[in-house]
Amino acid sequence: MDTLKQEAIRVISKLPETASIDDIMYELYVVDKVKKGREAVERGESVSSEDLKREMQSW
Repeated sequence: MDTLKQEAIRVISKLPETASIDDIMYELYVVDKVKKGREAVERGESVSSEDLKREMQSW
């Protein structure tokens, strides 16, 4: 498993040389949100797709 720093370096290194600071920040933001989402699923803090569909029908 990569450390946070290693993950950031890996993500940034895949961006084009012309990437802006906003591009870099967005990519790191997405990585962070995916990581937090996976951790929430592991803790059982997720909603099933069926529950989500039922919730959406009430909108």
